[in-house]
Amino acid sequence: MNTSHESLPFPDSTSLSPELVFGDYWSPFAVSELIRAKSAHGETPAFLYVGRKEVALLREHLAEVFGIESVSTLRDTYYMGLEVVEIECESFLFAGGRKAVRTLQQPLARRPAGYDSTVAALLRFRI
Repeated sequence: MNTSHESLPFPDSTSLSPELVFGDYWSPFAVSELIRAKSAHGETPAFLYVGRKEVALLREHLAEVFGIESVSTLRDTYYMGLEVVEIECESFLFAGGRKAVRTLQQPLARRPAGYDSTVAALLRFRI
């Protein structure tokens, strides 16, 4: 029998404890510190998993800045560079996943070894 273990697309809110617990308001500083704490070696979290309570708090926070009509739903919303994913539980906040941090030098590193920028610049100007 061939069985495979598939990882769940969302964190398990029953076995994982929330990384932040909010009171009556959303704290962007606490979320920023969480992201900073989980960023290491050129990688940052990719997703911000939030429960129903945190969805409401985040929606209120964003409505203060952008207006209530702009945040009727958090689908396809990014907050501080993390995609917001709603979890079906009462209260939960977890930053997870991994994405590589791209630097300005990274595209330069992908050039072929024989690349000569002077010759390439001359060819561009002649066209």
